Amino acid sequence: MNVIKGLAVVFFINLVVNLPAQGDEFVPCQVMPRIINDYYADKDALDNVYVDAYSPEVSQRYLRLAREYRTYLDTIRFEKLSQGCKADYVLFGRNLKRDEEKFLLQLADFDRLKKYFPYADTIYALEKGRRRAALVDGARVAADFSAMVKRIERLRHSLSGSKDIDLTTAVLAGRIIGGQLAALKSFHQFYQGYDPVYTWWVEDLYDKLIKGLKDYSDSFDRAAKNTEVKKDSSGINGVPAGREELMRQLKFEMIPYTPEQLVLIANKELAWCDREMEKASKEMGFGTDWRAAQEKVKSSSVPVGYQAHEIMKLYHQSVDFVKSHNLITLPPLADETWRIVMMTPEQQKYYPFFYGGPEVAVSYPTNTMDYDERMMSIRGNNLHFSRAVVHHEILPGHYLQHFMNSKYKSYRRYQTPFWTEGWALYWELLLWGEGFPQSPEDRIGMLYWRKHRCARIIFSLNYHLGLWTPQQCIDFLVDRVGNERANAEAEVRRSFAGGYGPLYQLAYMIGGLQFMALKNEALSRGMTIRKFNDAVLHENAMPVEMLRNLILQKPIEKNFETKWKFYQK
Repeated sequence: MNVIKGLAVVFFINLVVNLPAQGDEFVPCQVMPRIINDYYADKDALDNVYVDAYSPEVSQRYLRLAREYRTYLDTIRFEKLSQGCKADYVLFGRNLKRDEEKFLLQLADFDRLKKYFPYADTIYALEKGRRRAALVDGARVAADFSAMVKRIERLRHSLSGSKDIDLTTAVLAGRIIGGQLAALKSFHQFYQGYDPVYTWWVEDLYDKLIKGLKDYSDSFDRAAKNTEVKKDSSGINGVPAGREELMRQLKFEMIPYTPEQLVLIANKELAWCDREMEKASKEMGFGTDWRAAQEKVKSSSVPVGYQAHEIMKLYHQSVDFVKSHNLITLPPLADETWRIVMMTPEQQKYYPFFYGGPEVAVSYPTNTMDYDERMMSIRGNNLHFSRAVVHHEILPGHYLQHFMNSKYKSYRRYQTPFWTEGWALYWELLLWGEGFPQSPEDRIGMLYWRKHRCARIIFSLNYHLGLWTPQQCIDFLVDRVGNERANAEAEVRRSFAGGYGPLYQLAYMIGGLQFMALKNEALSRGMTIRKFNDAVLHENAMPVEMLRNLILQKPIEKNFETKWKFYQK
C-alpha cells in the first residue's frame, strides 16, 4: 500500500466513523466495505501477476499484503463503529489472521521440502524476469532446461521405493510442482514464437521438462502409497486432518464444540430419524422394518429421459408451498434465471445426486454406464429422494443464496459452509416442520437425506480423527443410512479426495441446526418467519453466530470469542 493511498484511507476512516447510524437495516455500513474491497482488489491485482504459487517470493508478497491490512485495521476506532461494521471488523480481522497463517505455513512447507526441489530457483527466476519482459539467451535457457530434465529424472528415481513420503508431503509436493508448471507455462508462452532464438533452442526441451515435472509429481503419490501402512480396499486416498487441526478450524468457523461433541449431536439426530422412519414405515405397511419401506421408495423412478422434467415439477411444488406459507420473499428474476444441466458419468463418481448454485446439475444414468451403475443411479435418484432436496439446491436454497449474495453486502467475503450448506439444509428442516411431505413415502425421502447428513458428521469426523478408513465410511453409509453402494463410494470419494475441507460435510446438518436455533430465538422475540428469512439473505454469508449477533442486536466485542451453544436437545 503506498503512502498516498494510506493517508487517503485514514482520512476516509476518520470522516465516516463519526457518521450517525443508518436507519435502513439492509444498508451496509461505510467503513469496512471500503477496506475489505480494497484488500481483495489488491489480492486480485497480485493474482494477475504472480502465477507461481508456493514459491517463497510469492508467499512473502501475499504475507506482506495481509500484514499491511492488519496494521491498517488497527488504526480504526472499533468503539465508534456501527453494529454491522463491528461484525465486519471482527470477521475481516479473523480472515487476515488466517491469510497470514496460510502464507507463513506455505513458507515453512517449502523450506521443509526444498531438498526435493534444488532446481526451483531457476524456474522462479525465469518467471520473475518474464513479468517485465527480460531479454533471454535462448541457448542459456536450453542449457538450463536440459540440466533440469536430467536432474528431475534423478530425483524421480530417488523416490522409487522411498518410505519417507507420507500423504501430506505428497500433497504439498504436488502443489509446489503445480506452481512450477504454471510458472514455466507463463514463461514459455511469452517467448515461444515471439523470440526466434528462444524458439529454435527450447521448444522440444520445454515439452520434456513439463513431462518430467508431471512424472515427478506422480512419483510423490506413488511413494506415499508405498509408505502407508493401512491398506484400504476402497482405493480412496485422502489426508486425515487430525484433532488439533479440526479444533483450529472449528474455532475459526465459530463452532464452540469439540469433534467428539459434534459426533454425539449427530447420533442424537440420527436416533430421531430412526424413530420417524419407523413411523412412516408402519404407515406403509412394513411395521418397523424401515429398510423394506425405503426399498419400496427407491423403486419410484420415472421413465428414462424424464428425470429433468420431473425435477421441474418438483421445483414448482416446493416453490408454490413456500409462497403459500409466506416463508420468504422470492424475487421473480431469481425464479427466471437459474438453469438446469445433466451430469456426466465422470461427474457422478463424485456427485451421485444433485449439486446446486448458478446451475442445478441432475444425476441420472447415461448410455455409457453398465447395468449395475444405471440401476443404482436410478434407485438413488428416485422421486421421493429427489423431492426432498429440490428446494435445497434451487429456491429458496443455493440458487437464492447465489442470487442474493450478488445484490446485498457483496463486499462480505466470509464464505463458510455452515452458512452456505447450513442454509440449504435449514430449508429441509423447516419444510418438514411446516408439513411439506404429503405422504409417508415423502417422509421416507426427506428422512433419508436427514440421516445422510447426520452420517456425514459421523463418518467425516471419525475419518479425520484417524479412527475410520474410507472403506469403513462407505460401509457405514450403506448399512446405517441405506445408500446404494456406488453412491456411498461417490460420497466418500467426494469427501476425502474431492478438494473439500475437513469440516465441509458436517457443516450441512450443524449449520442447519444453527439456523433453526436462531430462527426460534428470532420468532420468540416477535419476528415473523418471512422477515427472519429475508434478513438472513440481506446480510450475506458469515458464521451463523455472528449473524445471530446482527439479527438479534447482541453486543459485539473487539476481541470476539465464539460461545453460542446452539444445540439444546
